[in-house]
Amino acid sequence: MSFSSDPRFYYLHNFQKALAWIGERHADLLNAREQAFLQAFSALEGPAQALLVRMIMRKGVHFRASKLNYEEIGCCRQAAVALIANGWVVRDAALHLHELLTLLRKDEVLDCFADRISDRRARKSDLLEQLAAQFDQALTFGDWCPTLDDALYSLAINDLSERLRLMFFGNLRQEWSEFVLADLGIFRYESVDFPPDSRALRCREDVDDYLHLQRCREVFEAGDASPALIACIDTRRYDNPYIAERRAKLLFRIGQHLERCADFEQALEVYASSGYGAARQRQIRVLERTMRFQEAFELSSQAILAPTSDGELQLAQRAGVRLARQLGLPIAKRSKPPAPARLDLQLPRLPSLAVEQRVQLHLQRNEAPVHYVENTLICSLFGLLCWPAIFAAVPGAFFHPFQHGPADLLTADFYPRRRALFATCLAQLEDGSYRDSIRQTYRDKFGIQSPFVHWGALSEALLVQALDCLPAAHLLAWFRRLLGDIQANRAGMPDLIQFWPEEKRYRMIEVKGPGDRLHDNQRRWLAFCAEHGMPVDVCYVQWADA
Repeated sequence: MSFSSDPRFYYLHNFQKALAWIGERHADLLNAREQAFLQAFSALEGPAQALLVRMIMRKGVHFRASKLNYEEIGCCRQAAVALIANGWVVRDAALHLHELLTLLRKDEVLDCFADRISDRRARKSDLLEQLAAQFDQALTFGDWCPTLDDALYSLAINDLSERLRLMFFGNLRQEWSEFVLADLGIFRYESVDFPPDSRALRCREDVDDYLHLQRCREVFEAGDASPALIACIDTRRYDNPYIAERRAKLLFRIGQHLERCADFEQALEVYASSGYGAARQRQIRVLERTMRFQEAFELSSQAILAPTSDGELQLAQRAGVRLARQLGLPIAKRSKPPAPARLDLQLPRLPSLAVEQRVQLHLQRNEAPVHYVENTLICSLFGLLCWPAIFAAVPGAFFHPFQHGPADLLTADFYPRRRALFATCLAQLEDGSYRDSIRQTYRDKFGIQSPFVHWGALSEALLVQALDCLPAAHLLAWFRRLLGDIQANRAGMPDLIQFWPEEKRYRMIEVKGPGDRLHDNQRRWLAFCAEHGMPVDVCYVQWADA
């Protein structure tokens, strides 16, 4: 069997595919070092290539030769020679004590430092504390452990590997293992056309900006939210919307941290600079907490007049009432949505079942089956009907083969950029063809990753009952609401749905256990259902044995 067809080198074949993809689609983003790597890597012997990929895909950068034992590669010391010659791997790099101890077993620590350890029964983490006060220098592995017959190899291109991974995936959340999961059939992805100009990072500056924000995020997550860090985030202008959204979200998270730390003035500045969707509402709350009621009222009034979402409108209206009272202003009356039908149950507790499942069991009838669906059913029906629009090859939406959905899914531009495509999909609800379309997509796409379709929760029996009992007008209303604010509105739907297939009708049931109450997004969904005449009960459960 030739090297190129040997299935044991699946990881290398996948890495080679990724490098070819980068070379074809991102050549203009590569600097001289990265271009040289692609050329030199392709010229290496197979074992050297395979060893480097194994090291790249493992955690950390330091590896003992005895731990690089791969049958298909053979002798790792021989394979490493070319990697060292290219400067991609360093042999016997200097290590600080904490780095060394991650590479040693406890018995090896005891042997190497026998005369420096006072308590040999201590845990390995405690041994580090005992030794840390005695050593502050960096030494080679051989100097630290002269009695161990081993070698140390350290990856010297972690930063280059990170940049290549970023160019391929458009993010650092995904790892090279995505190839393996797809090969094993654990994840399946929709096949999408990739226009040559379809990529998340459009120029070298975008790559630098992404990594700059990533480093800032790591500093923040390590506990630093200083003005210097905030200034560092805001030193650049981010013309790429994909990068700008990451900046906005990072600043919003920093603002939340500052708010929790009661650094209100700094939090207000960060929120104002953020531009993130929820930042204005947090500004209102901070102004209210610092008794700057007039400023808070003015900001809440702006939010009421031009809300970014239904959620912001709901919170701004609530804040407006509180602030009007504080300022002695007249309170604008708002009509309240009708209260949903109430269902009170007293049930024996079954410890093995959640409260929603307990209600499901109680209401279940042969002629009226009950399903625990929460947000899965309506989102799945939407995802099946609108599959062509969701997975359309819109520029910048798809840029590698391992995306479970479009990159701009949660942006304000997602629906406007595909308005005509969604109109075509939703028109099927008016001409009656939606049932066949949804069933066909269910059969054709079953198991393929989707941001809306929950395959594990969507059985064929549930699909048939839903299509028989849910009116097209209700589906259309739900789907339009989803498109209005995907991030907020694909959550908060009622827990249960009950069908009467013979009567072609249904009801949804929101379940609340003892002491539980409706959350804001649930209240918005209930108000929407009431407005459109959709049958929903809120079931309040008390335990009979409480």
